[in-house]
Amino acid sequence: MIRELEDIHWMQQAMEEARKAEQLGEVPIGAIIVKDGQIIGRGHNLRESTHDPTAHAELEAIRQACSQLHAWRLLDCTLYVTLEPCPMCAGAIIQSRIKRVVYGAPDHKAGCAGTLMNLLQEPRFNHETQLTSGVLQEECGQLLTQFFRKLRQTRQ
Repeated sequence: MIRELEDIHWMQQAMEEARKAEQLGEVPIGAIIVKDGQIIGRGHNLRESTHDPTAHAELEAIRQACSQLHAWRLLDCTLYVTLEPCPMCAGAIIQSRIKRVVYGAPDHKAGCAGTLMNLLQEPRFNHETQLTSGVLQEECGQLLTQFFRKLRQTRQ
């Protein structure tokens, strides 16, 4: 029960990052990395702003956390992200040795943490990640649904 409440608290922080992305006209996806009860990395989508296809929320948070720790291994860290990680982000999660990933909404087009495949728990890799899905799923999904609804309306 305590872990569930903590997951909800941290996912709300990731949702704040997603709202920052939306303010910039970016797809509202947010991520945070937590170690020992402290946020050590934050990120939100910046692909449109930076013209960089790798500027996903997870990668931004991973870069910041690694910089904060002066290390590339995030062994005792948990990544909270509002949308299920894509293949690129799943690869970065594995490479950075993140211990646990918690995500909100599933990604039916690119999800690699259980929806299309599960790269995070693939036993043939040298690292497997603990995984929790569906934390504030409805709320995280609504951020995306509302964003794309507004986008379609402005294009008509």
